[in-house]
Amino acid sequence: MCREEGTYCMAIIKQYHRDTDTTYVYESTSYWDAEKGQSRSKRRVIGKIDPGTGEIVPTGKRGRSKKTQPDQMKEAVLSDFESPADEADRGQILQLELSVSSLKARISELEEENRKYRQALEKAASLASQINAACQPFQSK
Repeated sequence: MCREEGTYCMAIIKQYHRDTDTTYVYESTSYWDAEKGQSRSKRRVIGKIDPGTGEIVPTGKRGRSKKTQPDQMKEAVLSDFESPADEADRGQILQLELSVSSLKARISELEEENRKYRQALEKAASLASQINAACQPFQSK
């Protein structure tokens, strides 16, 4: 695909940095280096992923303006796709993002349900402890 001179391929890459416990998002542009006879790539940092929300947060002085929201940033990245083939990819990406947000909502519901079950379990354990303590005098006889 990117093996011809003058052909560029763009991708969004996520890379986890262990030392900072942060996942950064990069725009990677691949190109063919005829001199070396192999493909090369250049990366430009877009931002980092917020661990709580999973959203891309712009970083650095060259990042997006503070008024730019993550949704606007996604659109800005997606607007870089220009060819008709990439439009199909863009639709698929948007569809997958909708699926992800739906799944995140379901995860929140399940976490809330899990929290309620944990509280009920703690209450049951507390009651069992109280019953055990109340029955202690009768068991020693």
